[in-house]
Amino acid sequence: MAQFDVVDMNGKKVSTVELSDAVFGITPNEKAVHEAVVNFLANQRQGTQNTKIRKEVRGGGKKPWRQKGTGHARQGSIRAPQWTHGGVALGPKPRSYYYTINKKVKRLALLSALSDKAANGNLIIVDKIAADEYKTKTVVAFLAAVGAGKKNLIVNDALDEKFVKSAANIPGVKTAATGVNTYDVVNADKLILSVDAAKKLEEVYA
Repeated sequence: MAQFDVVDMNGKKVSTVELSDAVFGITPNEKAVHEAVVNFLANQRQGTQNTKIRKEVRGGGKKPWRQKGTGHARQGSIRAPQWTHGGVALGPKPRSYYYTINKKVKRLALLSALSDKAANGNLIIVDKIAADEYKTKTVVAFLAAVGAGKKNLIVNDALDEKFVKSAANIPGVKTAATGVNTYDVVNADKLILSVDAAKKLEEVYA
């Protein structure tokens, strides 16, 4: 078990918390993290790109000239790929980029990302993350007080609508309540957890 300082929303230390080494203290596995990040990004792709092949391009039904005797190379359609305005020979078609990775690899990747943040001082534990009103200024002041980075992932144990909406317009800030994924943790400069969220992660993954 490792000890971490707990601060309030004003950045003042209020206590310490013990968190499991099985979640926040493993030796990061770079290969697993890479695999999880590539998988996440691939699964975000829409795959809606499309090019027309020769049969889909309008026109070209008539043979442009007779087969023999003109001196031209033989041609069957002015919409063949070698013609200007012709179809595309081997272009992209709509497809799904979705694939799954082993659950154990996915779990190892997330634990590696969490442990890396903890080991490098990029994990901030806050006693309670909440907002009394819809006000962006409150969240901006909170981030400055706790020493946030340019990109921050704020994870709460439950959805605080006022806090989430107050943080929505701040560049580089992402909020989560139902859980975290490896990409978001890796992508953030600072991981900001409420004590309850840290305990919940520990409960699920330890």
